[in-house]
Amino acid sequence: QVQLVESGGGSVQAGDSLRLSCAASGRTLSYYIVGWFRQAPGKEREFVAGMNRRTYYADSVKGRFTISRDSTQKTVALQMNDLKPEDTAVYYCAAAGQTAVVVDAHDYEYWGQGTQVSVSA
Repeated sequence: QVQLVESGGGSVQAGDSLRLSCAASGRTLSYYIVGWFRQAPGKEREFVAGMNRRTYYADSVKGRFTISRDSTQKTVALQMNDLKPEDTAVYYCAAAGQTAVVVDAHDYEYWGQGTQVSVSA
């Protein structure tokens, strides 16, 4: 099992950058597919970025966001550049077994508590 804790959210202006971090305890993240999802008020949770042996991005964030793992396999980060008001949401990191579909939230077994990102115009 793995426990996930996100950090790094905050309130910024459009065009700013934020870096979210997800710290894992228990097993290392090398055993898992990892992903970032977000949920805005009144909307369903949506895929943002994920990685197994390669990286995947939602079209809405491609070119602006970058997902990465550190060399210890204990942390996964989401670098968010050129933020837009429509990026405002609670961001969650998640981990799934190696057979999961990276973009499908239903396939993820482990979730963090979420961190709020608010972007003003």
